[in-house]
Amino acid sequence: MHKDVVWHQGLVNVQDREQQNRHKSVVVWFTGLSGSGKSTIAHGVESQLFDQGCRVYVLDGDNIRHGLCADLSFTEEDRTENIRRISEVVNLFIDSGSIILTAFISPYREDRSKVKNLVGEDRFIEIFCDCTIDVCASRDTKGLYKKAMQGEISDFTGISAPYETPVNPDMVIDTDRETEGESIARILGILKQRLIIK
Repeated sequence: MHKDVVWHQGLVNVQDREQQNRHKSVVVWFTGLSGSGKSTIAHGVESQLFDQGCRVYVLDGDNIRHGLCADLSFTEEDRTENIRRISEVVNLFIDSGSIILTAFISPYREDRSKVKNLVGEDRFIEIFCDCTIDVCASRDTKGLYKKAMQGEISDFTGISAPYETPVNPDMVIDTDRETEGESIARILGILKQRLIIK
Protein backbone atom coordinates (compact mmCIF):
# COMPACT_ATOMS: atom_id res chain seq x y z
CA MET A 1 0.00 0.00 0.00
CA HIS A 2 1.23 3.49 -0.83
CA LYS A 3 2.24 5.56 2.22
CA ASP A 4 -0.12 8.38 1.22
CA VAL A 5 -3.18 6.12 1.29
CA VAL A 6 -4.97 6.50 4.62
CA TRP A 7 -8.21 4.97 5.91
CA HIS A 8 -11.03 7.52 5.75
CA GLN A 9 -13.15 7.29 8.89
CA GLY A 10 -16.82 8.19 8.35
CA LEU A 11 -19.26 9.71 10.81
CA VAL A 12 -21.21 6.46 11.22
CA ASN A 13 -19.42 3.45 12.74
CA VAL A 14 -20.17 -0.27 12.87
CA GLN A 15 -21.76 0.00 16.32
CA ASP A 16 -24.18 2.66 15.01
CA ARG A 17 -25.12 0.39 12.12
CA GLU A 18 -25.55 -2.63 14.39
CA GLN A 19 -27.85 -0.62 16.64
CA GLN A 20 -30.00 0.45 13.69
CA ASN A 21 -30.02 -3.08 12.22
CA ARG A 22 -30.85 -4.61 15.62
CA HIS A 23 -28.27 -7.35 15.11
CA LYS A 24 -24.50 -7.72 15.33
CA SER A 25 -22.19 -7.87 12.33
CA VAL A 26 -20.44 -11.18 11.71
CA VAL A 27 -19.08 -13.46 9.01
CA VAL A 28 -20.27 -17.05 8.95
CA TRP A 29 -17.50 -18.77 7.01
CA PHE A 30 -18.64 -22.02 5.37
CA THR A 31 -15.72 -24.22 4.31
CA GLY A 32 -15.64 -27.69 2.79
CA LEU A 33 -15.22 -29.63 -0.43
CA SER A 34 -17.03 -28.76 -3.64
CA GLY A 35 -20.51 -30.25 -3.35
CA SER A 36 -20.47 -30.38 0.45
CA GLY A 37 -23.50 -28.08 0.72
CA LYS A 38 -21.87 -24.73 1.55
CA SER A 39 -23.85 -22.59 -0.90
CA THR A 40 -27.13 -24.43 -0.37
CA ILE A 41 -27.01 -24.00 3.40
CA ALA A 42 -25.68 -20.43 3.22
CA HIS A 43 -28.59 -19.39 0.98
CA GLY A 44 -31.04 -21.18 3.27
CA VAL A 45 -29.69 -19.28 6.28
CA GLU A 46 -29.76 -16.04 4.27
CA SER A 47 -33.43 -16.52 3.44
CA GLN A 48 -34.33 -17.13 7.10
CA LEU A 49 -32.35 -14.11 8.32
CA PHE A 50 -33.73 -11.88 5.56
CA ASP A 51 -37.28 -12.83 6.57
CA GLN A 52 -36.38 -11.74 10.12
CA GLY A 53 -35.33 -8.31 8.83
CA CYS A 54 -31.57 -8.81 9.03
CA ARG A 55 -29.05 -7.13 6.72
CA VAL A 56 -27.56 -10.29 5.25
CA TYR A 57 -25.65 -11.28 2.12
CA VAL A 58 -24.06 -14.44 0.68
CA LEU A 59 -20.64 -14.26 -0.97
CA ASP A 60 -20.34 -17.36 -3.16
CA GLY A 61 -17.11 -18.74 -4.61
CA ASP A 62 -18.35 -19.05 -8.20
CA ASN A 63 -19.91 -15.57 -8.18
CA ILE A 64 -16.73 -13.93 -6.87
CA ARG A 65 -14.71 -15.56 -9.66
CA HIS A 66 -16.95 -13.91 -12.26
CA GLY A 67 -15.56 -10.48 -11.41
CA LEU A 68 -13.29 -9.63 -8.49
CA CYS A 69 -11.22 -12.80 -8.84
CA ALA A 70 -11.78 -13.60 -12.53
CA ASP A 71 -8.04 -13.28 -13.18
CA LEU A 72 -7.12 -16.05 -10.72
CA SER A 73 -6.55 -19.75 -11.41
CA PHE A 74 -6.76 -22.61 -8.92
CA THR A 75 -3.07 -22.91 -8.03
CA GLU A 76 -2.17 -22.74 -4.35
CA GLU A 77 -0.91 -19.17 -4.75
CA ASP A 78 -4.03 -18.00 -6.57
CA ARG A 79 -6.34 -19.73 -4.11
CA THR A 80 -4.58 -17.85 -1.31
CA GLU A 81 -4.93 -14.56 -3.20
CA ASN A 82 -8.60 -15.36 -3.84
CA ILE A 83 -9.25 -15.67 -0.10
CA ARG A 84 -7.14 -12.58 0.67
CA ARG A 85 -9.28 -10.45 -1.65
CA ILE A 86 -12.47 -11.94 -0.26
CA SER A 87 -11.33 -11.26 3.30
CA GLU A 88 -10.98 -7.55 2.49
CA VAL A 89 -14.50 -7.50 1.00
CA VAL A 90 -15.81 -9.33 4.07
CA ASN A 91 -14.15 -6.76 6.33
CA LEU A 92 -15.99 -3.96 4.51
CA PHE A 93 -19.28 -5.85 4.89
CA ILE A 94 -18.53 -6.22 8.61
CA ASP A 95 -18.08 -2.45 8.84
CA SER A 96 -21.44 -2.03 7.07
CA GLY A 97 -23.13 -3.82 9.98
CA SER A 98 -24.14 -6.82 7.88
CA ILE A 99 -24.22 -10.55 8.48
CA ILE A 100 -22.06 -12.10 5.77
CA LEU A 101 -22.38 -15.75 4.82
CA THR A 102 -19.45 -16.97 2.74
CA ALA A 103 -19.39 -20.18 0.71
CA PHE A 104 -15.79 -20.88 -0.32
CA ILE A 105 -13.86 -24.14 -0.40
CA SER A 106 -11.00 -22.18 1.21
CA PRO A 107 -8.84 -25.30 1.49
CA TYR A 108 -5.95 -23.89 3.54
CA ARG A 109 -6.08 -23.40 7.32
CA GLU A 110 -3.64 -20.51 7.19
CA ASP A 111 -5.87 -18.57 4.78
CA ARG A 112 -8.95 -19.09 6.97
CA SER A 113 -6.91 -18.04 10.01
CA LYS A 114 -5.89 -14.82 8.28
CA VAL A 115 -9.54 -13.97 7.62
CA LYS A 116 -10.32 -14.58 11.30
CA ASN A 117 -7.43 -12.35 12.37
CA LEU A 118 -8.48 -9.57 9.99
CA VAL A 119 -12.14 -9.37 11.00
CA GLY A 120 -11.62 -10.32 14.65
CA GLU A 121 -12.25 -13.58 16.47
CA ASP A 122 -15.59 -12.35 17.87
CA ARG A 123 -16.87 -11.61 14.35
CA PHE A 124 -15.84 -14.92 12.72
CA ILE A 125 -17.83 -18.17 12.88
CA GLU A 126 -16.27 -21.09 11.02
CA ILE A 127 -18.67 -23.77 9.81
CA PHE A 128 -17.11 -26.94 8.42
CA CYS A 129 -19.41 -28.70 5.95
CA ASP A 130 -18.21 -32.27 6.36
CA CYS A 131 -19.15 -34.63 3.56
CA THR A 132 -17.56 -37.67 1.96
CA ILE A 133 -15.99 -37.37 -1.49
CA ASP A 134 -18.46 -39.95 -2.82
CA VAL A 135 -21.48 -37.93 -1.71
CA CYS A 136 -19.93 -34.67 -2.97
CA ALA A 137 -19.28 -36.30 -6.35
CA SER A 138 -22.85 -37.64 -6.51
CA ARG A 139 -24.17 -34.07 -6.07
CA ASP A 140 -21.89 -32.68 -8.78
CA THR A 141 -24.15 -31.48 -11.60
CA LYS A 142 -21.20 -29.95 -13.50
CA GLY A 143 -19.26 -33.22 -13.73
CA LEU A 144 -16.15 -31.65 -12.19
CA TYR A 145 -15.27 -34.61 -9.95
CA LYS A 146 -15.45 -36.99 -12.90
CA LYS A 147 -13.19 -34.72 -14.97
CA ALA A 148 -10.76 -34.33 -12.06
CA MET A 149 -10.60 -38.09 -11.51
CA GLN A 150 -9.88 -38.55 -15.23
CA GLY A 151 -7.08 -35.98 -15.06
CA GLU A 152 -8.92 -33.41 -17.18
CA ILE A 153 -8.93 -30.82 -14.36
CA SER A 154 -5.79 -30.07 -12.36
CA ASP A 155 -5.62 -28.60 -8.84
CA PHE A 156 -9.07 -29.93 -7.92
CA THR A 157 -9.55 -29.90 -4.15
CA GLY A 158 -9.99 -33.35 -2.66
CA ILE A 159 -8.68 -35.10 -5.79
CA SER A 160 -5.48 -33.47 -7.06
CA ALA A 161 -5.16 -30.66 -4.50
CA PRO A 162 -5.33 -30.83 -0.69
CA TYR A 163 -8.11 -29.78 1.66
CA GLU A 164 -6.98 -28.98 5.20
CA THR A 165 -9.80 -29.86 7.57
CA PRO A 166 -10.47 -27.20 10.25
CA VAL A 167 -8.85 -28.09 13.57
CA ASN A 168 -11.36 -26.37 15.84
CA PRO A 169 -14.33 -25.03 13.84
CA ASP A 170 -17.23 -23.37 15.63
CA MET A 171 -19.56 -25.97 14.15
CA VAL A 172 -19.32 -29.14 12.07
CA ILE A 173 -22.25 -29.94 9.83
CA ASP A 174 -22.46 -33.50 8.52
CA THR A 175 -24.17 -32.58 5.28
CA ASP A 176 -24.42 -36.20 4.13
CA ARG A 177 -26.40 -37.06 7.31
CA GLU A 178 -28.26 -33.89 8.36
CA THR A 179 -31.15 -32.42 6.42
CA GLU A 180 -30.78 -28.90 5.05
CA GLY A 181 -33.42 -27.72 7.54
CA GLU A 182 -31.56 -29.24 10.49
CA SER A 183 -28.31 -27.57 9.43
CA ILE A 184 -29.98 -24.17 8.99
CA ALA A 185 -31.64 -24.45 12.42
CA ARG A 186 -28.30 -25.26 14.08
CA ILE A 187 -26.63 -22.23 12.48
CA LEU A 188 -29.46 -19.91 13.52
CA GLY A 189 -29.04 -21.41 16.99
CA ILE A 190 -25.37 -20.46 17.24
CA LEU A 191 -26.16 -16.93 16.01
CA LYS A 192 -28.72 -16.57 18.82
CA GLN A 193 -26.39 -18.16 21.36
CA ARG A 194 -23.67 -15.63 20.50
CA LEU A 195 -26.20 -12.78 20.61
CA ILE A 196 -25.68 -11.92 16.93
CA ILE A 197 -29.45 -12.09 16.42
CA LYS A 198 -32.38 -12.16 18.83
